[in-house]
Amino acid sequence: MTMTTTSYTNLLDLNFVEMQNLVKELHWPAFRTTQILQWLYQHRVRDIDQMTNLSRLDRVELGSRATIRRTLAPTIHIAADETKKFLFPFEDGMLVECVLIPEGKRRTLCVSTQIGCTLDCTFCLTGQMGLKRNLKAHEIVEQVLVAQDGQGTTERITSLVFMGMGEPLANSSEVADAITRLTSDVWGIGFPARRITISTAGMALALPEVATWGVNLAISLNATTNALRDKLMPSINRLYPLPNLLAACRTYPLQHGRRLTFEYVLLANFNDSHDDAKRLIKLLKGIRCKINLIPFNEFSGNPYRRPSEETILDFQSILRDAHYDVFIRKSRGQDILGACGQLGILPT
Repeated sequence: MTMTTTSYTNLLDLNFVEMQNLVKELHWPAFRTTQILQWLYQHRVRDIDQMTNLSRLDRVELGSRATIRRTLAPTIHIAADETKKFLFPFEDGMLVECVLIPEGKRRTLCVSTQIGCTLDCTFCLTGQMGLKRNLKAHEIVEQVLVAQDGQGTTERITSLVFMGMGEPLANSSEVADAITRLTSDVWGIGFPARRITISTAGMALALPEVATWGVNLAISLNATTNALRDKLMPSINRLYPLPNLLAACRTYPLQHGRRLTFEYVLLANFNDSHDDAKRLIKLLKGIRCKINLIPFNEFSGNPYRRPSEETILDFQSILRDAHYDVFIRKSRGQDILGACGQLGILPT
């Protein structure tokens, strides 16, 4: 009986330990593990026969039980400001989005970790999808590989932000595996961990694990009272109320020279008052941090609205007067629903 492609082991599915086990099953020397992974992530081969430092017989033997199935080619939408949104189709019919944001010489890729989201933040389009499934580590890494392939030889992705679809820490095992594949200098892509940021809606108990990854951490705060956060982010705030989350942030083991980032989506007449800004100052007192203000990116069917520019600047000014570093996130890719909070593949 002929073996179908889907019954073969996809080498991209295997983490380092699983690849070690495969090599042991084949009775090959241990160094083959690193060699195979280098072909996958450094040379990006699509066929086992391209692994030329394996003998012909070894390639035939590996090919008799394994294959390399890369993610299908994405559909790409380009915004007026040159932001690119990639729509990746998977073999199971599911779709996921990621966004490449160019700014001068910098290229930031906003990576997704779930199809949909396990949370229900009311200002986020992805949350309206519900959770379809978690992404596998290689499906996360594939977003980076495909986006980089499209940059040519002169432009490189300079930073990765895990701020796309999904809550990264609700899929922490696959995200941790993806970060290993991305950052390994020996066999992985070799992307610097200091240029990677993980954003969480506030999964406080998972923060110590993030500290071991060597990446930057961003906390999506968005409210200065528990009651307000209950309305904006009901699921996560029930699990980790605001006081518990801030307590975890205060004990987070920051590396030398690093800071936490607090993200704050500004919603007109909801969380953008002077009193909100003053409460935020008190909440973050003593935490080594910076603050990113994100004026709400509107989308159809959502009741929230973007504050006026005057309100946004006033909010920033109050925080800066208290000696916080505060930045206003530019809205990019709005015309293709590629801006922060706008990623979501809804039924037609």
